[in-house]
Amino acid sequence: MTAAIADVEKIEQLAKLEFTDAQRQTLRQELEQILEYVAQLNELETADVPPTSHVLEITNRFREDQTEKWLSQKEVLANAPLQKAGFFSVPKVVDKK
Repeated sequence: MTAAIADVEKIEQLAKLEFTDAQRQTLRQELEQILEYVAQLNELETADVPPTSHVLEITNRFREDQTEKWLSQKEVLANAPLQKAGFFSVPKVVDKK
């Protein structure tokens, strides 16, 4: 598969970038190499390969859910420097820029 300078210019436009002619040529060659590699990957038979997200088998180690005693609202607010109507109260911070 080949990539043209027009392809690089389209990518340049979409990405809102500016390249020199030498950079465009380099990017065209790199894009062409990428497309050749993708073409090689497309030749592989993957019908019987299950989709995976990791090369190595990974299993999550979840713990059993356990109920615990919760703090009451009074206990939570006991060390709060400011509180109002049963909630934490914080100073208003507004950036006027």
